Amino acid sequence: MSQESESFDKLIAIIGDEDTCVGFLLGGIGEVNKSLESNFMVVERDTTAEEIEACFKRFVSRSDIGIILINQIYADMIRKTIDAHTMAIPTVLEIPSKQHPYDPSKDSILKLVNGIFKSPARKKDNNNKHNYDDDVNGNPVQIA
Repeated sequence: MSQESESFDKLIAIIGDEDTCVGFLLGGIGEVNKSLESNFMVVERDTTAEEIEACFKRFVSRSDIGIILINQIYADMIRKTIDAHTMAIPTVLEIPSKQHPYDPSKDSILKLVNGIFKSPARKKDNNNKHNYDDDVNGNPVQIA
């Protein structure tokens, strides 16, 4: 462990495919504590949802982890557990993977933020049949 990383209070943990984990590990987030617990999990093709969930729960319970990054495809596999996590720390951020682009409609945090900051001004289509709101990219999205 480098001296620079010792000055930080919290670590970033990652649950992701090999490419994602390697990228972040090359960026310097990799740590192994005195109990030989790492702050990353490389998800393989044969990794089960139960294994991902167990790792996520371990990361959530560790006091030295402040942010958990998880590929959205794997977050979808344990969506109930992700959605049940309501603590601010560790913060859970869903990120895209190389093979699976980010889908904002599935992101738990984005759903929460959209619920808090719902736009009061809604647009109507030309026939006044449907209400529309803007998604995070400013594109109209039909709402109920």
